[in-house]
Amino acid sequence: MDFFCGFSPERINPGDKEHTFLTIKKVTSGSTPEVAKKVDDLYNLVVKNGTHRASSIKVAEAAKVIENSQRDLNIAFVNELAKIFNIMGIDTLEVLEAAGSKWNFLPFRPGLVGGHCIGVDPYYLTHKAQEIGYHPEVILAGRRINDSMGNYVAGEVVKLMIKKGHTIAKSKVLVLGITFKENCPDIRNSRVIDVIHELEEFGCDVDVYDPWAGAAEVQAEYGVELIRNETFNSKKTNYDAVVLAVAHHQFQTMDLHQFGNGNCVLYDVKGIAKDADGRL
Repeated sequence: MDFFCGFSPERINPGDKEHTFLTIKKVTSGSTPEVAKKVDDLYNLVVKNGTHRASSIKVAEAAKVIENSQRDLNIAFVNELAKIFNIMGIDTLEVLEAAGSKWNFLPFRPGLVGGHCIGVDPYYLTHKAQEIGYHPEVILAGRRINDSMGNYVAGEVVKLMIKKGHTIAKSKVLVLGITFKENCPDIRNSRVIDVIHELEEFGCDVDVYDPWAGAAEVQAEYGVELIRNETFNSKKTNYDAVVLAVAHHQFQTMDLHQFGNGNCVLYDVKGIAKDADGRL
């Protein structure tokens, strides 16, 4: 062999100002023990929290895949809880807050699972599992639940609109946020687009506003024309429904009812609006 390989899986969390490249612990590996040591020594020169040297590149990559698969499954669990508690008439966030009073309860919240890691990496693992003759069940079940949440949210919004007497066809709906997470411009694999498309399938006229996303990028990736900042700030449209899809800090201090027509449905995907008509 006349070449060698070192590998350290990515752990950067887009938009996270606390867990940065310099402050996280890096997993390192190499194709030989000697190369693994060189890679480990290199990262230890720059990262403050040190490294974890894996025994092989396979172990390092497997660790990356299960980090994201674990989060995917935990979110899928609370998404399923949200569906169950909605039928039962119980506030999901109140239940999670109560359960969170126990010291070892994991603080996951329901939501739309997108991005380039959590919604993607589990498929790498399940593909490899099937390739070697094992059919994964739990991981794929979690994926099915999380991939269904956009359509679920849209359906709940329409139900609330019907209860308030709205005619769904040609109704005006405002979706706030299209990035895959808050306070971040990343739109990769955003599942907000599922909400938008499903509302359009119902016949709704959907406007989308996101102060973080790039308008040209959103148009190229999803075919959605964002409302411009200057237009949004002066827009006087009375919407039949407002969907808070992403918890950007701009939305957390905004009076969302200002966009309504007096009988507007406010659906809060992120659980930050106390006076919402519905939420996950």
